[in-house]
Amino acid sequence: MKLLLHMCCGPCSCYPVKTLRAQGIEPVGYFFNPNIHPYREWKHRLDTAKEFAEKVKMEIVTDEHYALHEFVRRAIPAESRPNGRCTMCYTWRLEQTARYAKEHGYDAFTSTLFYSIYQQHDLMKRTAERFAAQYGVTFHYEDFRPGWQEGIDISHELELYRQPYCGCVFSEEERYSKEYLKRKRKENRAKKRARLAAEEASQHV
Repeated sequence: MKLLLHMCCGPCSCYPVKTLRAQGIEPVGYFFNPNIHPYREWKHRLDTAKEFAEKVKMEIVTDEHYALHEFVRRAIPAESRPNGRCTMCYTWRLEQTARYAKEHGYDAFTSTLFYSIYQQHDLMKRTAERFAAQYGVTFHYEDFRPGWQEGIDISHELELYRQPYCGCVFSEEERYSKEYLKRKRKENRAKKRARLAAEEASQHV
């Protein structure tokens, strides 16, 4: 099977590539991640994906267009919708992967997104299946999450750069901004108080 493997980054590819090869599948890596910002972080992850591919002797295709303006154009409206930003991001990358696979004669596609224990697995699966049907190419589904720690160990052995946040500028803020974390804690406390008040009120009905 000729399989296109969308790569979020080098470290996230370690366990999926090992697993696919154990099944007799030789994947071709595909780096398409317009969500990653700022530029130096995007470039670092691009270079690390190439480094990983070279070290494990895997063919790789890279989209080297830094799409800051397009990402912002899509992300800002999406922020107003529940879970909109992540949904937009999954949709953009998985659709492009399915399209590229179809246009370049691949039998199937998958993504290292399905390795992450932090991403919305079921949402991504439904999204990938939708584009597989739309473009007429097979979505090779595999839950790579059981190999989370093994993938980390392999990435350390290969001495790959490991990124400190998901990728976009919003996730960078969520990772580092004390103001953001303080605001989220305040919002969570307010939600907890509202939930407890609702539960108490229901007990007196």
